[in-house]
Amino acid sequence: MGSKDELIEMFFSEGAILFGRFVLTSGKESDYYINVKKLITNPKALKLIAELMKEKTEELGIEFDRVAGPELGAVPIATALSLETGKPLVIVRKKPKGHGTGSQIEGEVKPGDRVLLVEDVTTTGGSVLRSAEVLEKEGAEVAAILVVVDREEGARENLADYRFVPLVTVSELFARRGSVED
Repeated sequence: MGSKDELIEMFFSEGAILFGRFVLTSGKESDYYINVKKLITNPKALKLIAELMKEKTEELGIEFDRVAGPELGAVPIATALSLETGKPLVIVRKKPKGHGTGSQIEGEVKPGDRVLLVEDVTTTGGSVLRSAEVLEKEGAEVAAILVVVDREEGARENLADYRFVPLVTVSELFARRGSVED
């Protein structure tokens, strides 16, 4: 079993795919919920995700200076990938701090830095797009957007100005689900 297959299997063994009625961050309603947070709180799964992301950047020749993740779900992923690659970590807040420096970014971003932006799940891509725009306002270049799971509901199209790379698509997850249930 390859690493990607192992990750897909973990979604099911860890109960990270739920069925029912859910409202997503995008505001869309769905009859399933992909809870990557359930995986990233498991050290083995988090390490696997970081390893797969590192492999994917090497395979695709994505060069970057820093790893960034929007709060909350992507922060553990970005942290693990930072540790895996030795690249500095940047955290992008949903909104600027209401105190201190008022910054929306934790960590250093310099003009010209190539930043690898990671995310747990994308539906329409709105959350990660806002983070990309925050980084670009600081003069960074978004080298790529790497996501654990793409729900295939518009993120690729909405992020067309960026190199968008999912580790797994919802189609791949559900193809496996069918083979698991047979």
